[in-house]
Amino acid sequence: MATTEQPRTVLERFPAGAPRGSWPAEEFAAAQRAQGTNAHVVMDLGSDQFLVITDTTH
Repeated sequence: MATTEQPRTVLERFPAGAPRGSWPAEEFAAAQRAQGTNAHVVMDLGSDQFLVITDTTH
């Protein structure tokens, strides 16, 4: 079974070490969704960052 990579655009990067109770990546993604961009958060383990991405290219 072959998989096809979808094009993705990284909208913003946030360090994983945010203060407890602070979710800047989730807040940024929610603001993007409110503006009509289908944004979501993924973890990049290699860089220890949260990435806000969208499945469309900009």
